[in-house]
Amino acid sequence: MRARRFLKLTIAAVAVPAIAAGSAQAAVPHTVQPGETLWSIAAANNLYTPALAAFNGMSPDAQVVLGSTVQIPSEGEALSAVNAAPQARQQQQQSQSTGATQSASSGGAPPPAGGYTVRPGDTLTGIAANAGVSPQALAAMNGLSADSHVISGTALKLPTGAPLASQPQPKPTTIPQGGPQPTSGHTNSAEISQIAAQHGVPGSLASAIAWQESGFNNSAVSSANARGVMQVMPGTWDWVQQNLASTQLNPASTQDNVRAGTLYLNQLLKDTGGDQRMAIAAYYQGLGSVRQNGLLPETERYVNNVQALQGRFGP
Repeated sequence: MRARRFLKLTIAAVAVPAIAAGSAQAAVPHTVQPGETLWSIAAANNLYTPALAAFNGMSPDAQVVLGSTVQIPSEGEALSAVNAAPQARQQQQQSQSTGATQSASSGGAPPPAGGYTVRPGDTLTGIAANAGVSPQALAAMNGLSADSHVISGTALKLPTGAPLASQPQPKPTTIPQGGPQPTSGHTNSAEISQIAAQHGVPGSLASAIAWQESGFNNSAVSSANARGVMQVMPGTWDWVQQNLASTQLNPASTQDNVRAGTLYLNQLLKDTGGDQRMAIAAYYQGLGSVRQNGLLPETERYVNNVQALQGRFGP
């Protein structure tokens, strides 16, 4: 639906159980689902949260990002990460005292040195290079993976030693009052499927996107200002109302948020010749960007997640 990511300001508290790690001495990748936290993932896998955080080069209080991958260590790997943590903290303290940038590989996220608002065209790698820090350090500071796609308007914390924070920053954006409005309310796959069918969209596809986007929660708002069950951007809402909707959509309605999202998804399916994978990618990244740049790494993960979820909601 739009190139954006990846910090949800609010998300449904309907957690999907994490995939438990096996006993093999190798980490198991786990894709973060709606409502999950670092703590809940650790608890579901019988791990101590600081151990899971240390193994992934994160702070124990870091926010995990929907759609990103967390490595679930074996007991031996978790123990090694915990044992390495005191040395990492000592290195971090030494780095702070000298003003040096803390590396994400030392076992924890470096301390913050200010904030930076992502501008159009910015990338995580580019921001890190301008700040004189590694992409891994910047990613760890914000609970991201090093290949995450950053969105214009998102606020990032900068690691110690990064001079970029002193540069002039764009004025904070205010959320416009146009539609759709993030109102309280949840829906379910049956209702979503019924609405989707009215607009020629497979119910399982619409439900999978809705769950991946918001956990069926209409109060969800992303850092890119996407709103509601289907995470519809205000600009997309207006375009759908003007070009696709046959009746006036209620910006405060959970059901009309689903209608707007499925109307848009139906158009993407037409534009991609019925290619569901491309339509899903376009819903997430934007059709123009997909055609020009191909699927970004985060988009690949998003598409895979959605297609995996489809089986839960029907054929």
